[in-house]
Amino acid sequence: MQVKHALASARRRYDKEQAERARVRAMYERMEAFAPTASSDSSASSTIIVGIDEVGRGALAGPLTVCAVALPADPIIWGLNDSKRLTPHKRELLAAQISARALAIGTAHVEPQRIDEIGMGAAVRFAMAQALKDTQLEPDVVLIDGNPVHIHPKEHCIVKGDAQVACIAAASIVAKVTRDALMVEYDAKYPQYHFAHSKGYGSAEHIAAIKAYGLTPLHRVSFCGNFLETPSLF
Repeated sequence: MQVKHALASARRRYDKEQAERARVRAMYERMEAFAPTASSDSSASSTIIVGIDEVGRGALAGPLTVCAVALPADPIIWGLNDSKRLTPHKRELLAAQISARALAIGTAHVEPQRIDEIGMGAAVRFAMAQALKDTQLEPDVVLIDGNPVHIHPKEHCIVKGDAQVACIAAASIVAKVTRDALMVEYDAKYPQYHFAHSKGYGSAEHIAAIKAYGLTPLHRVSFCGNFLETPSLF
């Protein structure tokens, strides 16, 4: 009986591993499916495909961060997924692999004061254009998570692309790890706001701190009006 249970358990693990590998392969296949849209001068194997994603859109504090990743089709980075579906430790491991294997990575931040000035839509477009420029590549295809932003003539936007397309998933992971590291640094300067835990989002402890202490220069004033009960102490 024990042998039977052990075999069944091993089979389940094997099936799960195979399903996971199939999921990641499908993400690469979706990415590569855009290669034929490149210019006729380029073969599918030499097509430069850049994925772009942002993090921090809904946060009350901290920057909007965008990353652009040019990811080759080979070797496959196993475990790629939407950054929100990964543990912090797994994101760190994957970000290191992405950094080692990517053709290029571009990063851009929009600070809170600028977000208040121009609005989130304009901030996203600006940061995506800057992150793409930061790769110092001329891509054949640009794949963006979400809705059209009109930053490149060969742009394709995929809703929930961070869970479906390899290069967008890679961008989401690098963006998340990059921004989270910044928020941990900010936590040391403003410990009462618990930025290391909340990453600037509207957690109960973060909102309580806003009500108790007011806003810091890291807060987006336009996002925090409903929570203000005291003037800023900073």
